[in-house]
Amino acid sequence: MKARDVAVQGVLAGVALVAAFFVWQREPSRAPGEVTVEEGQASSLDRIRYDEETRFVELLRDPQDRDTLWVRLGSKPAKPGAGAGTTDGGVADGGSIVTTDTDAGTPASPTPVPPPRELRGNDVALKLFSRLAPLRAQRDLGVLDDKKLDEIGLAKTERGLTLTLDGTPRTFRVATPASGWGPPYLQRTSDGHVFLLGPALLTDLEAAASRLVDRRLHTFDVDGFDRVVITTGTTSRAFAASGKPPGAVQLSPENAPGTPDDFARNWHDRLWRLTPVELLGRGEAPPGPAPTPAFRVEYQRGGKAVGELSMAKTPDGSWYARTEFTPGWARMGGGLELLAEDAVKLTSPR
Repeated sequence: MKARDVAVQGVLAGVALVAAFFVWQREPSRAPGEVTVEEGQASSLDRIRYDEETRFVELLRDPQDRDTLWVRLGSKPAKPGAGAGTTDGGVADGGSIVTTDTDAGTPASPTPVPPPRELRGNDVALKLFSRLAPLRAQRDLGVLDDKKLDEIGLAKTERGLTLTLDGTPRTFRVATPASGWGPPYLQRTSDGHVFLLGPALLTDLEAAASRLVDRRLHTFDVDGFDRVVITTGTTSRAFAASGKPPGAVQLSPENAPGTPDDFARNWHDRLWRLTPVELLGRGEAPPGPAPTPAFRVEYQRGGKAVGELSMAKTPDGSWYARTEFTPGWARMGGGLELLAEDAVKLTSPR
């Protein structure tokens, strides 16, 4: 190849890189008529907080990996005379229970607010950062008088949105419609301007526990490991594993790799298809003493560990699982005694 041809190719490659850079920097396209409420890029958005009267939701980036998100679900102290309920995150609304008056006419002390629950955010949570930075609305209604603010639910609202961009919080008030539903109006606190948001912009935050939490036990599928080690007590047994999703993984005793074990395959398939009933947060433990695993499963590939699962039963009869991916223990459904009994059979000497 001639030197001139090499130079031309180098110039073309440089132009392509510059073009790619500007495309990456360009703001996402906006719908016709949209207005910008708050400038910013998703990469600069550090934290999202959504407040309601009795609870709050926060989405925050992991300090070690900004692409890893945590969803924090918390309750607020109940106001005097307010009843207690349950949020979609499994935390009591308001975090406290207000009891009826005592015989002396003095209300009982409320239960302390439980600490917030921190769970892993899913892909929907990650995409929400791009939807909120820059923050856009359908219309800018300008500064409204008190009567109009009251009509659209902004006069006495306790709902709010806070976007922390490059360490600086930007606060907004979110309307509370009188009928419980209606157009999502938002007021920018810095200048009082009111905006009409898109109809689905805040839906994910309102149902954060069901829409933004990653409920997976593992990030790999049945083709992500080639060896399974099952342990009960001090006894372990290893199996060679092979499989392709969505089917069940085939397990063969390591000392007899050409002899598939149907009992082991069916047992593991039941285990693999379990889903959590409730996810506990980072640093949150099941009630009672520390759980003692009834059995443990380790997943390996190429001689290296890729994941593990421990299953334990608490004194109240509940079953909890913990894996390499869950932030803590996860409460499972009942009826897992047979699964634990079969794990003992699988690891028994043969």
